[in-house]
Order: sequence, then structure tokens, then C-alpha cells
Amino acid sequence: MALSTGALVVFALVGVALVLFVTERLPPDITAIGVLVSLAILEPVTSVSASEAIVGFASPAVVTIIGMYVLSGAVEATGVVDWLGSHLAALTHGSERGLLAATLGSTGLSAGFVNNTPVVAVFIPMISGLASDANVSPSKFLMPLSFAAMLGGTLTVVGSSLNLLASDVSARLLDHPIGMFEISALGLLVLGAGLTYLLTVGYRLTPARATPTEGFTAEYDLDRHLSLARVRGESSLAGRTAGELVAEGTLGPDVAVLQVQREREVRVDQGTGEEGPDGETATTTVTETFIAGDDRPIEAGDLLTVRGSLRAINRAAAEYGLQHLPRVQVDDATLEGGDHRGILAEVVLPPDSGLIGETPRTARLLERFDTTVLAIRRGETVTREGLAAESFRAGDTVLLQTTPSAIEHLGEDGDAILTETTIDPIELPRFERPTPVLGWRAAFAVGTLFAVVVLGGFTPLAIPVAALGGVVAVVAGGCLSASEAYDTVSWNVVFLLAGLLPLGIALQRTGGAAAIGDALSGVGAALPPIATIALVYLFASLLAAAITPVATIVLLTPIAIDLAAGLGVSGFAFVLATLFGASAAFLTPIGYQTNLMVYGPGAYRFTDYARVGAPLLALLTVVTTVGITVIYGL
Repeated sequence: MALSTGALVVFALVGVALVLFVTERLPPDITAIGVLVSLAILEPVTSVSASEAIVGFASPAVVTIIGMYVLSGAVEATGVVDWLGSHLAALTHGSERGLLAATLGSTGLSAGFVNNTPVVAVFIPMISGLASDANVSPSKFLMPLSFAAMLGGTLTVVGSSLNLLASDVSARLLDHPIGMFEISALGLLVLGAGLTYLLTVGYRLTPARATPTEGFTAEYDLDRHLSLARVRGESSLAGRTAGELVAEGTLGPDVAVLQVQREREVRVDQGTGEEGPDGETATTTVTETFIAGDDRPIEAGDLLTVRGSLRAINRAAAEYGLQHLPRVQVDDATLEGGDHRGILAEVVLPPDSGLIGETPRTARLLERFDTTVLAIRRGETVTREGLAAESFRAGDTVLLQTTPSAIEHLGEDGDAILTETTIDPIELPRFERPTPVLGWRAAFAVGTLFAVVVLGGFTPLAIPVAALGGVVAVVAGGCLSASEAYDTVSWNVVFLLAGLLPLGIALQRTGGAAAIGDALSGVGAALPPIATIALVYLFASLLAAAITPVATIVLLTPIAIDLAAGLGVSGFAFVLATLFGASAAFLTPIGYQTNLMVYGPGAYRFTDYARVGAPLLALLTVVTTVGITVIYGL
């Protein structure tokens, strides 16, 4: 079959998009919008008009996804997710396997109804803390947590944006949208098989990379990058603030002042123990410690805690009149001690963080949040120098010297997810209650979500309309304000979906999908249909691990439907194979956002995902293929 000019143009656009997805030269959502614009501009050959190019923004899948984001946000905002995490911790404390089983089970089941990102975000610090208490590596729990969230997303059609997207494509090409619970039987089968693997073979294969007993300075190997330096009497730094030195880069690009310690003598009333001149007094020495964001000027005799290489610190000491004290060790206690309420915290930057693309300097973390970056871990690489100019990326694990209020603010804005800290999490503002207490709004939010699922599954009311009705209910009920409702939506995902949907239309109209389907049907004809379904499932999983599951659904589903038509078998069975395969992006940390969220906190290597995920993928290929054949038929 000869390819038309339009098909060749669309294939070229697909090729460019794939390169941009893999290299991340542009954010995926911007790449998708670029594809949309290109299809409309090239309408004479792509057969996609301008009005059709933007139809994705009104598609049932996109509208439902927006609604489910808000409903998930309402469930999280009313404390349900925190309550679940707190009770799981209390019920399973001290039992390693019990914690793993309870966490994976609750994560998998909840992911069938609510956005799995906040669930995983809550469980990461909980699991890290409990694992450290039990002297077990948190790495043993975090990757299985992410995989369970991915598996649970296939329980209902609203469990994942992928399900809704596949339903949209199936409705357009086969006139067969996926019903609310149409995939539940297969989803339960896959979830059961996956959890069994993760609790047995997968647990043994998951490496223990992160050491639970290490402090942050040891874990990030900061010993040679942290030092103390005393301000001499003739130092030119006297009279300036530490914040000014950091902001202006006075000590050089690789040296930053983290905190200042100052000793002073005071007279203390021996009767009251308070500072003052009254009564009998005695002279004593007190030490004040303040972080770099404090506006108190540096004085001669102050002890500075600085970050940088030994060479850079020695050079700065010689130039600015400092006495370098290389033999004095700086550890976690040094950085969080004193009266400045400073703490060390490890956070992960989610894909939609506002810090992505910024540097610590351009984000003005010190000026805005009294926060200094100590190290950035990206996969197996830890960056400790040149941090002021280092751009943040999605999935980065960042070690901060910060304050509880700053962590609270970054978390509320969705810029960072706390994974571990040097204080008990209940001392942070958002964890003021050891056990969250649920109010009537929590019950209302959960009830609204349940009502949406029931209305969408058992009544003629369309799922998008039910989801939007739920949005109105949770805002009117006070679970979220209108602005908070908008903030719960991951708009980058919405634009990614809406931007790529026209690409599937173009593949279909230009004959590109049919051409690939015809070519593959020749291969498929030599195999039993069940084997072809297995190959489609495997290919979808491999493609999703490289270019994102969303792009896989858009590109591969039309091809799979044409392949099924060429073989004379059920197109819907091949839609399900593509959907469940794209939902099984276990092989890389970039395949799914929860994989990226646990990448840094677990200190995993890139290949660890294939080590644990490849056997799981092999198992689920068999389970899913047999399940599709038995439950839905060919």
C-alpha cells in the first residue's frame, strides 16, 4: 500500500514529536501544542481543520479528567488521604511485610477512583520514616508503591487519564466507549497478580539502595563540601549580611554561607535565670545561630558554616579574612542546631512544579523562603557544587536547609513533595495533628466521588457531565474554593492530551494508521490472535516507557484497531491490549510520574526499574492477554 503525502507528513510530525518527547528539549505539553498547530497549518495534507485541531479541549476524555482532578483534590484537601496514611502507619507499625501489604493494597484500590499522585506523595514520607525506624531501606517500599499505583489505575475508567483517552479513541473509531466498570474485572485480575508479585519475587528483586541510618550529610557525601570558617577582626565581611553574600556571590560561585553562629556574654539573674541587671548576676556565654536569610550583619568572631569545595573555601578565606577550620566536622546536628528553627529536608520536584527550569538563584529561594539548596540528586548523580546556576528538573531530589513554614508553603503550592526531614513530620504545620480527624466535608467529598462513579456507571448520565456535577458539588459544599479547584488540575496533562488527540485523527484520515496496520497484519496472520495481542501489549509498554503513556495511546490505538480489522478479530480487544500495555510502563523512571517521584528518595539506579519491572511485565503480559481473551473474547 503506497503512502499518501499526508501520511508521510503526519509520520514526520510523529517522528519530531517522539524526538522531543525523549530528549525533553521542550516540555511534553508544549510539544503536543506544537503538533496541534502544525496539523492545522498543514490542513491541505493532514486533513485536520483548525476547528478539529482544537476539538480535544472539548473531548469527553479531557473534560472528565479535569473533573476527576478536582474531585481527587477535594478528597485530599479534606484530609482523607492523610487520614488513610496515618491509620496505616498505626496499624502496621513494626511489621515490615504488613506495612508493605497494607500500603500496596490501599494504594492500588484507591488509584481506581482518585488521582494516584497525592496518594503516593503522602505515602513517601510516611514509608521513609517508618522504614528508618525499622532500620530497613526505604528503597524496598517506594518502587513497589509506584507500581501498585499504576496497576490500580485500571480498575475503573476514571482511574487514569489513559483509560479516558483510550475510551475516547475507541468511541470515535469503534463506536464503543469504555464503560465505567467495563475494565474492572480485568483490572482486578491484573492488580491481584501484580501485588502478589510485588509482595514476593518483586520484594526480593527490589534493591536496598538508600541506607536508613545515615544522616543527610553522610547520605549525600557532603563531608568534604561543608566547613566552618571564623570571621577575623580585619575581615571585609563584617557588617554585611549572609544573605547579601549569597545573593551577590561575593565568596565565589561555588561558596555559600549557610548559617552564622555568634557567641556573646550576658549577665543572668541567678534568681530568675533570665538575662538582666537586677539582683545577683553571673556572666555566662550564649550561642546564637541564624540562617543565611537573617538580616543581622556579620561581626568579627562569628563562625560561618559554608558550603563549597575545600579549594574554593580556602581561596575565599584568604581573600576575605576568614580562618578556615577544616578539621571541625559539620553534620546534620550542626545545620539544624541553634535557635533559628532551621531543619534539613529532602524533597522531590513533581513534573508540574513551578521550580522546574528555575535555578536556586532565579527562584530566590533564600530571599523568599529562607531556604538554601545543599545538594541535588538526579538519578545516580549528586551535584554539590555550582548549585546557584543549576536548573531544576522534574524528578530531582533536593536536599534543603530550610524552615518548617517554608516546607509547608512549597508543599501547598505543589512545588515540592516532602520525602524526609530531620524532625518528626507532625512538627510541621500541615501535620499539627498526629492523627488527622475527618469532618463532615471529608465524608461529603468521598460521597460525591462515589456518586459520580455510580451515576456514570449505572445511569444514562454521561460520565463527563457527572464529573462536572461533582465539581460543582464539592465547591458549593466548601470542600474546595473555586481557586483551589482550578489549582488541583494538572493543566500540563490537559494540554498534552488535547494537543495529541488530533494526531490520532490525522493518522486515521491520511491512511497512515491503516498502512501500518496492513503491514503488521501480514506478521500477525502468521501468529494466533492471542499471540498478536500479547505483542501489542508488550510493544505498548515499551513505547510508553520511552515516550509517555499518553502519546502511546494516541499513536498506537488507531494502529492496533486497523491491525485487528486486518486480522478479522475484535478491535476492542486490541484497544484493551494497548491500554493495559501503556499502563504498564515499569521499565524506566520516566515512564510514569509516580516512578519519577520515587526515583530520588529511593536512590535507585535507572536500571533498577527494569530489574524489578521486566519480570512483572512478563507476568502481566500473560495474565492480561489471557484475561482479555477469556473475559472479552476475540
